[in-house]
Amino acid sequence: MSEPLLETHDLAIGYQSRSTTRRVVVASINLRLEAGELVCLLGPNGAGKSTLLRTLAGMQAPLQGQIQIMGTDLYRLSPIDRARRLGVVLTDRAEVGALSVRALVALGRYPYTDWAGRLTAADEICIDQALAAVGATALALRLFGQLSDGERQKALIARALAQEPNLLLLDEPTAFLDWPRRVEIMGILRRLARESGRAVLLSTHDLDLALRGADRLWLLPPGGPIRAGMPEELVLDGAFQAVFESAGVEFDSHGGHFKVHNPARGCVDLTGQGLPALWTGRALEREGFIVNGPDGPRSALHIEVHNQSGQPIWRLRHAETWQDYPTLSQAMSGVKACFFPAIAG
Repeated sequence: MSEPLLETHDLAIGYQSRSTTRRVVVASINLRLEAGELVCLLGPNGAGKSTLLRTLAGMQAPLQGQIQIMGTDLYRLSPIDRARRLGVVLTDRAEVGALSVRALVALGRYPYTDWAGRLTAADEICIDQALAAVGATALALRLFGQLSDGERQKALIARALAQEPNLLLLDEPTAFLDWPRRVEIMGILRRLARESGRAVLLSTHDLDLALRGADRLWLLPPGGPIRAGMPEELVLDGAFQAVFESAGVEFDSHGGHFKVHNPARGCVDLTGQGLPALWTGRALEREGFIVNGPDGPRSALHIEVHNQSGQPIWRLRHAETWQDYPTLSQAMSGVKACFFPAIAG
């Protein structure tokens, strides 16, 4: 096995007051980050995700144990050597005045420039490559303060990439983004890990994206211990569900997502193909109905989703009567009328 880019040995993280009082958040952390992998750090609020990332980045001293970057103790590295090996993007909103995106990314070259910060031709090439790697070349001349949240995140990642680090740490990089931009940023980070051979570690609350995009997860429950493994393994052995279990919320191991646990309002048979049938099932589950597939048990209400001249039609059978509905909302009203005639609609 090759040497990991990052490794911890009996690490304990937390806070040390000016007196001798220590507050340990998590202890006995023994983890590895390998080249070319994307790892997501997951856990509920207050579990210590940001504390762990800040400790791994050398911004907060550990209470115990060791952090090695490419085989060298993190705290034995000079600031310049640390910056050449490790790039960090924090969740705090950056305020950089009237800097252009290119000028911001150029700041990432500080581990390689002279005392005056002069850029060489090689530095300019590296800046261009960092912007291209995140799809931000067209943003180079724009002012950072005029960017959208998604564009800002790309610029900050490019600045970290300009350091040419082997390891990239990001704290909640999708925190302020809409769903399409979250998917885009996760895709960029996954591609950076794959194509550049870097290790990428990010904390996130986007559980669905982490399950779909990460090579490995680090699961951090309050107080620890941290569990590490493939997303699929952690779901199969119940570790993922255990970290996020909450009253009224349950994890659907088949669908790979969390859902509100509603008391069952009744059972409905559903048959049909394609997206209309899929989303009909989701609408029924959201309303608290148990959905039986074609091979499941039979119930008094049956829904068939048909294609009629390229448009879906919902056919409900109840008490030996049939009724067709041209829209899903009308079909759902029909379902409610069968179960709750007094409050349907």
